[in-house]
Amino acid sequence: MNAEIHKISSLVKNLGGKAYLVGGCVRDMKLGIIPKDWDVEVFGVEVDVLISALSENYQIDLVGKAFGVLKLKNLPIDVSFPRREVKNGGSHKDFVVSCDPYMSIKEAALRRDFTINALMFDILTETYIDPTNRGLSDLENKILDPVSEKFNEDPLRVLRAMQFIARFGFSPSDKLIVYSRSLTPKDLSKERIFEEWNKFFLKGENMSAGTKFLVDSWWINFFPEILAIKDTPQDPVYHPEKEVLLHTGFVLDAFAKERTGNDEEDLIMGYACLCHDFGKATHTFWYKEKEKWVAYGHEEAGEKPTRSFMEKLTNQEKFVNEIVNLVKHHLKPRLLFKAGAGKTAVRKLALQVRIDRLCKINKLDQMGRPPLVFTEFPEVDWLLKMAENLNVVDKKPKPIVLGRHLIELGVESGPKMGTLLKTLFEAQLEGEFECLEDGIDFARKQIGKL
Repeated sequence: MNAEIHKISSLVKNLGGKAYLVGGCVRDMKLGIIPKDWDVEVFGVEVDVLISALSENYQIDLVGKAFGVLKLKNLPIDVSFPRREVKNGGSHKDFVVSCDPYMSIKEAALRRDFTINALMFDILTETYIDPTNRGLSDLENKILDPVSEKFNEDPLRVLRAMQFIARFGFSPSDKLIVYSRSLTPKDLSKERIFEEWNKFFLKGENMSAGTKFLVDSWWINFFPEILAIKDTPQDPVYHPEKEVLLHTGFVLDAFAKERTGNDEEDLIMGYACLCHDFGKATHTFWYKEKEKWVAYGHEEAGEKPTRSFMEKLTNQEKFVNEIVNLVKHHLKPRLLFKAGAGKTAVRKLALQVRIDRLCKINKLDQMGRPPLVFTEFPEVDWLLKMAENLNVVDKKPKPIVLGRHLIELGVESGPKMGTLLKTLFEAQLEGEFECLEDGIDFARKQIGKL
């Protein structure tokens, strides 16, 4: 354990108080996970007395002092005090907070969300403390249960439950389901909702369990784009899971096993996996002649609901566009492969979407169809090889002939040059030339036609 934590605990003891590790770091320790951050809660010492003592050895960020939280600069340690939070409005910010260093540990635990997060750890004696008398058993039995009815004071805890269930493989208690069904995200900011969804994608392992909780808690009703694919049928031959939301959950499970550790990449891919079949809600129908369910055109149809869902979470236009483009083109590897497409089609596709991401979502889409098992992905291998040869695996094709080359050929800057550059780039995509020398020759011919 972090030596600084022992140092702080001894300092608190010398001041006549007691320091405990609290919250997620205790939960993770008990699960055998090494915490990245440490939360220390101090009892029996006045706030200003502790600040004065800590200041002799640490730089302290006092921005959270009003909420009873001291951040130690350059260390992954937060020092807090027991506090009471009295709700006085609809927003998550509408709380009156008051610190009480002499509060009992049981009362302090009541403000936490789940019993597994109310566990404490006595730093000096290295013993676990379970103020609710349920946290350790819930952790062992993998049950996610609210500490008390105070859970209802922050509806965001429902989405936190979703991502905890996905992360740790817990089952929701009956109480958690009942509480969640009574809450709505009405007063939650999009930023807070976005943050919980991000944690779901970056940390979830059993992600289909998270989407199932979204259904069981009735919170799927607040995400109509997801609700729309629930119970949407699929051809059982190609999709044994038969229903689109179930398929989506399995795709997310496959995604969780292939995360890269790059947050930006993983978020783009995670959201794309969630949204990839949104278009099936409006484009699934019974094809009488073939006697099966089909969803022709669902890729393009997925753009509108994907934008609708994402724009409720974030204003990051580039981020949203990356996800939308993956949704719109997620079947292209198979379609181009079957059509025997050539270099031109691959170059033009690379202008629309990153090929490496597209290949990954196509692969995950196939993997999300249990009990079918796929070990070979010929269309993905083909497209990646084509893209590598064309140098467009993770980038768009760049124009070979530039304005400066045309100036050297005597073309003046202006609208005519712009039109000529556009013509040359289109010819390049079509494979009329692949190097600068051939491009210059092609340009000369075009100039002669002006």
